[in-house]
Amino acid sequence: MEARARDLGFCGLRVTRPDRLPDLPHRLSTWLADGAQGTMDWMAERADQRASPVGLWPGLRSILVLAMSYRPDDDPLALVAQTDRGTIAAYARRRDYHEVLKGRLKELGGYLSAKGDVRVKVFCDTAPVMEKTLAEAAGLGWQGKHTVLISREHGNWLLLGAIYTSAELEPDAPGRDHCGSCRACLDICPTDAFPSPYRLDARRCISYLTIEHAGPIDESFRPAIGNRVFGCDDCLAVCPWNKFARTAADARLAARADLAAPALADLAGLDDAAFRKLFAGTPVKRTGRDRFLRNVMIAIGNSGDPGLASTVVARLDDGSPLVRGMAVWACGRLLERDAVRALHREYAPDETDPHVRDEWKAATGLTELRADARSPA
Repeated sequence: MEARARDLGFCGLRVTRPDRLPDLPHRLSTWLADGAQGTMDWMAERADQRASPVGLWPGLRSILVLAMSYRPDDDPLALVAQTDRGTIAAYARRRDYHEVLKGRLKELGGYLSAKGDVRVKVFCDTAPVMEKTLAEAAGLGWQGKHTVLISREHGNWLLLGAIYTSAELEPDAPGRDHCGSCRACLDICPTDAFPSPYRLDARRCISYLTIEHAGPIDESFRPAIGNRVFGCDDCLAVCPWNKFARTAADARLAARADLAAPALADLAGLDDAAFRKLFAGTPVKRTGRDRFLRNVMIAIGNSGDPGLASTVVARLDDGSPLVRGMAVWACGRLLERDAVRALHREYAPDETDPHVRDEWKAATGLTELRADARSPA
């Protein structure tokens, strides 16, 4: 099986059993009770199946957990310093891993089921499966203080998938924690999303805010987002175990050069058709144009470059209030107050969305959105 898995591009395969996860229900229920999942309601909707693999698939006897490396060629931390460019998480600059991994998991599952009267079911981040917890139980690595799986052989640039099977397979030893006293991943987080080691508050995580969160991003988090327009790799990139990781060689998971550091000015001009064309086949497309442009407006607002102001001014009449609101905020960051008030007189009087109206008030210092409003609050 391991040789077949390697042929399919997987860098690791280990086995565990459902009875080797005794603390999973408690860990999950505690996390959900804290509300740390934010608006990811789907985490709670099928919590019973997440906490019990057998509850998801009653015929389950063994779980094969597989890992595939996506180690980037560049340094994601260096990209954050290029303030006129957008930073996209390393995994999202490639073909959508859901499609790539699931196809290969099915092929490997078919290989297993062909060896006897064995039933299999494959999962890749599309069902209530706690892949990281399973991977640790199977011995692929351990969940670090940033809650991401770390491997001594491959660092933490890993995509995970699972094959549930009715076969009785010999389980591997669980992973052991090798983080020691290191807290680099905790200290580098721009938004302090880790209330304590091994605990993530998704509501503060830039990956959650820029990908999963559908509405306006709270103003207190916007400056810390920097130029991250889709996800955040900081806690992964700083991990010292990455020194043992090798660059992914599989051409089907190769990173696209045009997504390494795209110009913010170019991203700001994307309409829906252009967005879909640029990000076709990647995880970014799943987020949708409006949410992505919201992130781009924030990144431009953080650039400190007034030369980019025209790109956000062009979005002040965008069809999406989510984009308009962040464009207003970006104008307030890049332009003098008088210039923002001039734009307010042109664009704000007919604004009906309450969020966008609030952004105009904050950017101009005016309490009313009248065309002749000139006195500060």
